Amino acid sequence: MIILHHLNNSRSQRILWLLEELSLEYKIESYQRDSETNLGPSSLKKIHPLGKSPIITDGEVRVAESGAIIEYLINTYANQASSAELIQLELGTELHRQYVYWLHFAEGTLMPPLVAKLVLDKTKEKAKPWFVKIIAYKIVDKLMAAYYGPIIQNNMQFIEQHLERSTWFAGEQLTGADIQMSFPLEAAVARGAASDLPNVTRFVEAIHAREGYQQALAKGGKYAYA
Repeated sequence: MIILHHLNNSRSQRILWLLEELSLEYKIESYQRDSETNLGPSSLKKIHPLGKSPIITDGEVRVAESGAIIEYLINTYANQASSAELIQLELGTELHRQYVYWLHFAEGTLMPPLVAKLVLDKTKEKAKPWFVKIIAYKIVDKLMAAYYGPIIQNNMQFIEQHLERSTWFAGEQLTGADIQMSFPLEAAVARGAASDLPNVTRFVEAIHAREGYQQALAKGGKYAYA
């Protein structure tokens, strides 16, 4: 039995979506973030030393990291899936190269500056007293204007242009690359960062309309793209 160790408001929601798309039998072990630190509970360290989610166990197999989990589930179970879309792409093809690229782009290129922005925004919110807040605002605003802001904008424009040429990230069929890219793009749309990116918005609306996604949302609990 596949067990998904699922942390609320986290990247593990997309693994839950994948499990639904593959129509697999699975069990959810749910964990809640600490209300003060927003980190996962220490009990997750019993599953993996880093104490992070998502993690799956499948019998004696344990897999951590979203991309690795996506590859494992698709490579192991896609041919058994009732979904006609989530198939294994043929090695050596351009579509497979696109699939691998976007699978790694999501966490390797897109997420780091987005996480940095999130941390910097929270630094501004929590800075006190007032004179510290003024200094924090100035430092954060300079960092965003000079470094993180242009990187994020460039990344989002790159994605927008790609989706102008393709329905999904690796062609006209849903793949694991779309599962992986869903989390950061959902967050971008939810926070108003994609208001001038119609193709990104269309992509997020398309995944939200899928039955598998809706079923995953119902089972996963509150999800605010943390």
